[in-house]
Amino acid sequence: MNRPMTMKSRFLIALGVSMFCLGAAYAAPALAADEINIYTTREPGLIQPLIAAYEAKSGVKVKTIFMKDGLAERVAAEGENSPADILMAVDFGNLVDLVEKGVTQDVSSPALDAAVPANLRDADGGWYALSLRARIVYAAKDEGIKKINYEALADPEWKNKICIRSGQHPYNTALVAAYIAHHGEAKAEAWLRGVKANLARKPSGGDRDVARDILGGICDIGIGNSYYVGLMRADNAKPEQKAWGEAITTVLPRFEGGATHVNVSGAAIAKHAPHKEAAVAFLEFLVSDEGQLLYAQENFEYPVKPGAKTSPLIEALGPLDVDPLPLAEIAKHRKLASELVDRVGFDG
Repeated sequence: MNRPMTMKSRFLIALGVSMFCLGAAYAAPALAADEINIYTTREPGLIQPLIAAYEAKSGVKVKTIFMKDGLAERVAAEGENSPADILMAVDFGNLVDLVEKGVTQDVSSPALDAAVPANLRDADGGWYALSLRARIVYAAKDEGIKKINYEALADPEWKNKICIRSGQHPYNTALVAAYIAHHGEAKAEAWLRGVKANLARKPSGGDRDVARDILGGICDIGIGNSYYVGLMRADNAKPEQKAWGEAITTVLPRFEGGATHVNVSGAAIAKHAPHKEAAVAFLEFLVSDEGQLLYAQENFEYPVKPGAKTSPLIEALGPLDVDPLPLAEIAKHRKLASELVDRVGFDG
């Protein structure tokens, strides 16, 4: 015999349905955390070995979306519906821009803070460096240079002897910004004019072209990034590039009163990251001993984590003493650095 439902029965059924739906809603993110999404301006292939290692270790699927530029604009346009968990970029200026444009969120991670020195990350956890590339001097072997300061690149002894890529390239504007941070605008301008007077050719090409032109006798010294030396000297390097890499010796310059200038690859957690905890866990893996070694082996970059192993090819360049100035402080001078490059007609 069917009895009519009482008000109490209806209430209990409705309550049970509501609790089931609420539980399902809370369960969904846990399932979705089996995958994270990276928006990156860095070629995904460069970090693919690290992604593969992490996927095998964690079971989390890591998807990458590459964009040459417009990273902050895209994430901002997507708003709360953005699938981006991690924003990855090269050059600390780009990382600072992401924070200033409001598309990141601060994170608190003892593992990240322990692995990444304070001068190589945002003070509030807005971004973290993951690997380092030093801005170093390439030199012809017969120059016999063992030691040099950045300041000395403006000395008259190097007149018509220096090669470099465009002064407006982020690698070089970052170096000029660091010079401003160390010595002020007036001295930075005088230094830049001195370096311009010492150029053997118009600034052009890339860092590997500097090594090429040293081999060709166009210049005696030049400025380039450390990891390009590893790329040129690697077993799988193209024969002509291997010749460029073997033709040069390298020196890790210092600022007077400071140390060697570096730039970075790094990452931030997106403002509306759907899988924040999983994204932070991935960054923690990247700065672990295992992740740092993979960075070193695959990309010939210096580890950001003190004491982590690096590639023998980069280790041969010598121990890296990173300039203690916070990258965030250097980034404040980027606009002025770019203006100085134009003011002295550096690329002209």
